[in-house]
Amino acid sequence: MGQQSYGPPASASIENAPFAAPENAPVAASENAPVAARVRDHGGGLARAEARFGHPAEGWVDLSTGINPWPIRVPAPSPDAWTRLPDRDALDRLLAAAGRYFGANPAAIVAAPGSQALIQAVPRLVPRGRAAILGFTYAEHARCWSLAGHEVAISETLDEASDAACVIVTNPNNPDGRQVDPDRLLALAGRQAARGGLLLVDEAFADMAPAISVASAAGRPGLCVLRSFGKFFGLAGLRLGFALGPSGLVLALEDHLGPWAVGGPALEVGAAAMADRDWIEETRGSLASAARDLDGLLRAHGLEVVGGTDLYRLTRTAHAAALFEHLGRSGILVRPFEARPDWLRFGLPPDAAAAARLRDALGSFIFPA
Repeated sequence: MGQQSYGPPASASIENAPFAAPENAPVAASENAPVAARVRDHGGGLARAEARFGHPAEGWVDLSTGINPWPIRVPAPSPDAWTRLPDRDALDRLLAAAGRYFGANPAAIVAAPGSQALIQAVPRLVPRGRAAILGFTYAEHARCWSLAGHEVAISETLDEASDAACVIVTNPNNPDGRQVDPDRLLALAGRQAARGGLLLVDEAFADMAPAISVASAAGRPGLCVLRSFGKFFGLAGLRLGFALGPSGLVLALEDHLGPWAVGGPALEVGAAAMADRDWIEETRGSLASAARDLDGLLRAHGLEVVGGTDLYRLTRTAHAAALFEHLGRSGILVRPFEARPDWLRFGLPPDAAAAARLRDALGSFIFPA
């Protein structure tokens, strides 16, 4: 197949450019629905929860997202970060900090306004072909590769996926926390490179499991790694993410995102946060402890914990729909899965009061006979 190319060939018309023609790609029927009907539920939808359950007297306990409830505290951005266009020196400082944090060459890293922007961009920058996604996983991968015109297949095993032009693996997986050995991923990346393909590894939740990350291998052909900033550092509203990959893909992503893709406040906050090694190590330990505590609480109330990461736990029960409704009426929002009606995902309670409300709500739920 030869070496992978990114973006359109110099002689190609814009209509034939993979990144320029998502409107010509197959679009799910829901994309033609009214905007309000096309809202995708990835958690955190308190307005929709209130429309369904009403406003809780004690306020919401939002456990529907996988975001660290104890965010890092960093110095406030400088006044210039708010009033001036983002500075190249500030971007270089961010990329240097990211390189140290990921153990990668900063030249192999591109910053973006959230990893979701990169999930949408990469499929538009590679030649259309068969994209195999190791699933069940984050639904945006299948959606974005399909909209970009690729033939999408959901594979149950890595071996089953490995003959596709592009292979997408979320590691650790969302929502069940499945982990793939990094040596297997690097071997697959080598095979993809030899045949002109690509392995994309979404490491949005790898901050808590750095031993499984392949980010330090960034720059080699055939491998692209996506990293989220907001989940582990607890600053999802900042909108910051990273792609790590070979030079051709990095340059194509930079061109696709355009100048000033990341705002000045995010450049400064991201650089400061990723340099705070003490907070990072302490937080990994505290999140692991909180996840164990949540497992104990869930199991004590009859739920089977079937996986997750240190930012959320996944449970299985035949009564998930009824429990979701009960928790919602109690002012506690968790994450259901339409395709897995026996699953509920629980984020970490942010404090003792929230944990007590969850415990009381679980305790008052009567499992149907």
